[in-house]
Amino acid sequence: MIAILHNIRSNHNVGSIFRTADALGIEKLYLCGITPSPVDRFGRKNSALHKVSLGAEEYIPWEHATSITELLDKLKHEGYAILALEQHKDSTALESVKLKKSKKYALVVGNEVEGLPQDILKRADEIVEIPMLGKKESLNVSVAFGVAVYQLISSS
Repeated sequence: MIAILHNIRSNHNVGSIFRTADALGIEKLYLCGITPSPVDRFGRKNSALHKVSLGAEEYIPWEHATSITELLDKLKHEGYAILALEQHKDSTALESVKLKKSKKYALVVGNEVEGLPQDILKRADEIVEIPMLGKKESLNVSVAFGVAVYQLISSS
């Protein structure tokens, strides 16, 4: 499984996702939009991200993608099924999703406040949602990423 981080603002969330991706065997992370990278355009280490990732950004392959829609179209052409993690009227409860071992998957997570835009949701093969049982309507994006990836890889 690969993962796509779209317009995530926080270095801490991205660092946490790198660390979780390492722990759960994610093959590659794509960083899109304003999502911070482990290094800046001058090749300097992003110390805030590194502090949280504990160096996982050195082991997990990553790439910055300028256009998420072009990336999603390319991945679909390469045979990936696109899963968007988002609360949506057409979403499937995460625990109901069963991955096939023979298929390739890309999980897309989005901005901490806005979530994923419609043009991304339209490209998704499936929109998946973590059911909320308490009073809060959502989880932190890095926590949601961990819950979703663990559930998805456990289901295959």
